[in-house]
Amino acid sequence: MSGSLLLLLGTVFLRPYVFVFLLVYLIAASAHIGPRTTAVYLFLGYVLAWISEYSSIHWGFPYGDYYYIPETMDRELWVFGVPFMDSLSYVFLSYCSYSMAIFLLSPILAVRGHVLILETRALRRSLETLVLGAFLFVLLDIIIDPVALQGHRWFLGKIYGYRVPGLYFGIPMSNFGGWLLVGFVLIGALQWLDRFKWLQPKRFSIFNQLPGIPFLGPILYLSILVFNLIVTFWIGETLLGMVGCLILFYPLLLGILMTRYKFRNPTPGAVEKHFHDFPVLQKDLRTR
Repeated sequence: MSGSLLLLLGTVFLRPYVFVFLLVYLIAASAHIGPRTTAVYLFLGYVLAWISEYSSIHWGFPYGDYYYIPETMDRELWVFGVPFMDSLSYVFLSYCSYSMAIFLLSPILAVRGHVLILETRALRRSLETLVLGAFLFVLLDIIIDPVALQGHRWFLGKIYGYRVPGLYFGIPMSNFGGWLLVGFVLIGALQWLDRFKWLQPKRFSIFNQLPGIPFLGPILYLSILVFNLIVTFWIGETLLGMVGCLILFYPLLLGILMTRYKFRNPTPGAVEKHFHDFPVLQKDLRTR
């Protein structure tokens, strides 16, 4: 067995939570945007994320001047100075932000015991989805990065640091600016891939038969937030955890109220527009 394969296996055993989230991405995205787009974005998203991290550790752009600590290079896969699992995480973080943005912006309808998110191609590719998705991507990092910086106190390990500690629990504001920029790039990449007809599914995925599958992307988004908040409190960072909960409270309340309103006030013509853009899903619904 080659050294790289051994390191890849080591990455799986060292970072199992990353690959659990990745598996959920593969299922949710295959049902949502199709298996081909899911596979292409797995590669494209990783490459774009790796470029951003490589650039930042060498030239300080876009996240600011930070560095990786190579303590685990003999136990997990690194790619030219960047941990493989770190760049890989951007794929499911950006997808679930994109999925959550679409959920928040789409009409919702309950029919035949199923709840439909009535998105359209135009909404997927819209400026509103791009902007909201990018900011939701940053919101994830606001919760993730401070606890990741304390990785030596939990099973992540001490893998990185900032040469000049920032104001937000050690995180500089440049980091969040970088995440916003990269968020625009990654969400934009998903929107770009949606334009290629050869990537669009010709029949529904086996995963579309799973109950609640349209909500798996938004659920993944919330699960990542909850996971990181649990770790935050578990390591004794009570103030950081309370600040994180306070930051999330208002967006969460707004999202709940918006969803409740959309259930009670269906948008006229939304069903027709949805099935016009996604006829495969209409055939799936008729067969149930």
